[in-house]
Amino acid sequence: MSKFSDPGVLRRFIKYMAIATFVMFSVWTIRHMIEETPDGDYEVRQGDIFLSDGDYDKAIERFDEAMRVQPNHRGAWMGKATAYLQQGRADLAEAEFSAIIAYLKSSLEADDATGYGALSAAYANRGIIKDRQGLYQEALEDYVLSVKADADLGEGPGVVAHILYYDRKPSSIIDRARYIYEQLQKPESERLMRVPEIDAKQRMYKP
Repeated sequence: MSKFSDPGVLRRFIKYMAIATFVMFSVWTIRHMIEETPDGDYEVRQGDIFLSDGDYDKAIERFDEAMRVQPNHRGAWMGKATAYLQQGRADLAEAEFSAIIAYLKSSLEADDATGYGALSAAYANRGIIKDRQGLYQEALEDYVLSVKADADLGEGPGVVAHILYYDRKPSSIIDRARYIYEQLQKPESERLMRVPEIDAKQRMYKP
């Protein structure tokens, strides 16, 4: 008589086969995910975790590793620049954001929405650096370029005012840019460029 005629043996066999099938499927899924993940993305995810935790040195280390694996990886490059900014290393951060901007402007395709999001974030963060340095006109220009990079507003007379008063829910960048714009219209003696309550709402941007 076959041993599979025993109901207990048959149940155990079915149970073990189900477990084996689940294990093999899990292994296949994980292997497929690893093979399909673009080079550098895993390291960027690690860097993002360290960035969120405030461990900027480790974040930079992982972003550097991602760019070693995949040169000019957008997420890694933006992450590294953002980590420098969070560390207060303004010169290094500004240099990285400027390099990102130059690279993206020279390489973006018209339909690359993710790329334009990265360009917008780079302009916004560089604007924050200039804003903190008291370079308000330069900061305003970067804030405007940030919005233009990620919104189809078109060119023409009054484009700055068009962007700043565009009818949509304003971001903190728009709020700050609008405030600077309005203050710069006043005589220098009447300007109030720093408002702690408004300034505190600013955040770094990473697409």
